[in-house]
Amino acid sequence: MDAAVSLSLVQVAKPEAANFIFGQSHFIKTVEDIHEAVAGTVPGARFGLAFCEASGKRLVRWSGTEEALVDLACENALAVGAGHSFFLFLGDGLFPVNVLAAVRAVPELCRIYCATANPVQVIVAQTAQGRAVLGVVDGAGPLGLETEADIAERRGLLRALGYKL
Repeated sequence: MDAAVSLSLVQVAKPEAANFIFGQSHFIKTVEDIHEAVAGTVPGARFGLAFCEASGKRLVRWSGTEEALVDLACENALAVGAGHSFFLFLGDGLFPVNVLAAVRAVPELCRIYCATANPVQVIVAQTAQGRAVLGVVDGAGPLGLETEADIAERRGLLRALGYKL
């Protein structure tokens, strides 16, 4: 048995403001179920989805409503190459918070690694059998504690966006 493991970082390729969800599921049905979850939650949603099949033909399965977002999801799925991982890229005006509950409700979904517009690095382990996601680096670390002015700004933004009353 080969017990060697190598680690690498995969930078998620995306436009600066692009929002996406990166996760893991366990079944080829994921592609259709996530598609239906997003389309059913936000009619007319623009998105692209790619899922790394872990057995059988071991293809990157894909779906979506916008070709450029599907291409972006496929590019990142191939770069990470970990079995049963998926990328869901969201079109302008659609944020993870709009669809995350519906995506989490997909029965075969195992884990959400991140839901963000930040720069992301995926920590990947490679063994003789295949690749695994160990985690993600989502954005950058904090620079300090928020002040009272920062708290007021945060609360104002959430209300202006309609997330709080």
